[in-house]
Amino acid sequence: MSTTVHKGSGRSVTRTGRSTRARAGRPHAAWALPAVLFFAFFAIVPMALAFYLSFTKWDGLSDPQPVGFDNWQRLLDDPRMTQSLWLTVLLTVTSWLFQTVVALLLGVWAAGPQRNRAILSAIYFTPLLLSSTAIAILFYALLDPNFGIIQKDTLGSSSGAFLAIVFVGGWQFMPLHTLIYQGGARQIPAVLYQAAAIDGAGRYRQFFSITLPQLRNTITTSSVLIVVGSLTYFETVLILTKGGPGTDTAILPYLMYEAGFRNYDFGYASAIASFLVLVATGLSLLLVKLSGFGRMRSTREGM
Repeated sequence: MSTTVHKGSGRSVTRTGRSTRARAGRPHAAWALPAVLFFAFFAIVPMALAFYLSFTKWDGLSDPQPVGFDNWQRLLDDPRMTQSLWLTVLLTVTSWLFQTVVALLLGVWAAGPQRNRAILSAIYFTPLLLSSTAIAILFYALLDPNFGIIQKDTLGSSSGAFLAIVFVGGWQFMPLHTLIYQGGARQIPAVLYQAAAIDGAGRYRQFFSITLPQLRNTITTSSVLIVVGSLTYFETVLILTKGGPGTDTAILPYLMYEAGFRNYDFGYASAIASFLVLVATGLSLLLVKLSGFGRMRSTREGM
């Protein structure tokens, strides 16, 4: 049964008709089924198997043997785990600072009306099209102390190797975050800048008083991607430094690789992988909670 509501214009609109039209633009839930199945098969199932293997002893050939919480206890007692965890946190924080600042500035600039903006934006996006392995090999050759562009053993020092990983990772993934910020900046209503200009606000004041606050949810989205990506760095570390010099760049994913594919202790490697999933999920939820991103209901940035 529908209820008729009369408007001042003489037209009538039924509530049931309005709700029907409101739902008309929404796709049916069945359209999400392929994506759900893909995510379940390539993400949920492997994570569940890794979590199961973390309670076993397995060399990759024989049958897994249940060992209870031995791998997790070893994880807590391993002295290398403490160092790797600290290096992983430091890499995550440094990568976030480096990528966020540069990508934010480039994204806001790319959203403007500058001449040749589209061409330069396409050039900036190029590194994202290359594989992590190819980029790591390229920079390994560039940083070679004998034949590279820098006649110094950059990868032979702890700080140099660490900063090289941060720079190479940022060089590859910054284009993605630049594109995210470019899209967010374009959604900011132009009337805000027009009103600020009338009030005498300059370019820098407009950036800090309008652009940054309006991009708060975009910053959260980008930050979650950076945090999760930094926690899963592997190819760059393996090719550039192999965890060295010594163990100064042996982050958690590299420690997992050593346990599984060098020592053939896939049970312990699975425990490290499960720990990484828990840390990444916890940090992502914390960022969303602290930023208020979950309370955002608008489909348009800044509205």
